[in-house]
Amino acid sequence: MEKIVVVTGANSGIGLALCDRLLSEDGRLRLCLACRNMKRAEAARAALLACHGDARVDLLHLDVGSARSVLSAAEELKARYRRVDFLYLNAGIMPNPTVDIRAFFKGLFSRNVINMFATAEGLLTQQDQLNSDGLQEVFATNLFGHFLLIRELEPLLCQPGHTSRLVWTSSSNARRSAFSIQDIQHRQGKEPYSSSKYASDMLSMALNKHKNQQGLFSSVICPGLVMTNLTYGILPSFFWTLIMPIMRGVNTNSCSGLSQHWLFLQKPESLDPRAKYQSLTSRLGTNYTEPRRMDLDDEMTEVFFSKLLELEREVRRNLSKKTTDSEHYQQYLNEIQ
Repeated sequence: MEKIVVVTGANSGIGLALCDRLLSEDGRLRLCLACRNMKRAEAARAALLACHGDARVDLLHLDVGSARSVLSAAEELKARYRRVDFLYLNAGIMPNPTVDIRAFFKGLFSRNVINMFATAEGLLTQQDQLNSDGLQEVFATNLFGHFLLIRELEPLLCQPGHTSRLVWTSSSNARRSAFSIQDIQHRQGKEPYSSSKYASDMLSMALNKHKNQQGLFSSVICPGLVMTNLTYGILPSFFWTLIMPIMRGVNTNSCSGLSQHWLFLQKPESLDPRAKYQSLTSRLGTNYTEPRRMDLDDEMTEVFFSKLLELEREVRRNLSKKTTDSEHYQQYLNEIQ
């Protein structure tokens, strides 16, 4: 039986590398690249088919930062497939990243230098904004859009006698200190990326608690230090060249989709729902995946899950109202013409 694998943000970086690895592992699977930019998605599909000529690679327009786009894409997926075996929740943004130069140079010559580069703790801030749904853009793109997609795809993900998998691309920058349960969208803070990634860690654990009995299992990965568009948006490429000798003291991984691919091969029942599976490379160049315990609180995770369900209802109401208002306006235009 062929596996149906959907990857969000699959047109470049970690997502594209993952797709290549998956097709190398199993040429019989059916792969769906769910991307916001369809031109780049078509280029990614062409690149994959150039290496895997017999592969089945579908394209789907999906902007996880737009609730309307998520709902439309979910309807398209339900029309195409009878089930989804793997849903890789990989798409994400880090808008206008700003480095605290003073903190950077202070940390550069301290004992904390490795941790600073590995987690960006105390180093990296971003400027966020509202999206068309009135949500914080980073929260909507990195977390809520994926949550809404999962909710819409439950008929394909939760089927009797069948196991489906969710795999979240998190980060070592996911820190509890950046997240507030009173401000889940991070409207008041300056670290929306870190907050959203910590939120995805919590959501993964909550989904396991609520959906494992229905055959849906969720896991979290950290890709390690990878050179992607997000990375080069933080510091220019020449700066990364200068500091990479320092980073050789850190276990890092190239942009290879290693831990995502490793999870593809595992039985979900054997995985720890509280672990983040980290892509690592030893100093001798050996790639491996290692589970690391996440700093999660059960009670706060449940409260967060409830808040997401409440927000989902609110967003759906607003979309319904907008649709109704648009229909009334169109009817008015038709009447006066």
